Amino acid sequence: MCGLCGAFAGSDHWTAGTGAGGSLTPTADRRARAACANEVLRLYGLRLDEWAGRFTLRSRTGRMAVVEHLGALWPEAEKLVGQPCDPLDPAVIERIERSR
Repeated sequence: MCGLCGAFAGSDHWTAGTGAGGSLTPTADRRARAACANEVLRLYGLRLDEWAGRFTLRSRTGRMAVVEHLGALWPEAEKLVGQPCDPLDPAVIERIERSR
């Protein structure tokens, strides 16, 4: 499916629920989720942005993927960097905690 047609499709996934008690707009909620994911993704040289009700995942080299919901994020991240991307890896968690 092309990007334009995909922009009109809906995406129902549990990760797309209303965060922050429903006090944010859907766009603001997706941006907040992307900001959280970016704490981990930056360790792999990736960046996630909200786009038209979805997310765009970009690498430092310019590779990109459109991600429907956060449930599809990590497999796409692994494809872009060519290695496992585990947000629950103890080494990843330690690096994030040290950076705070």
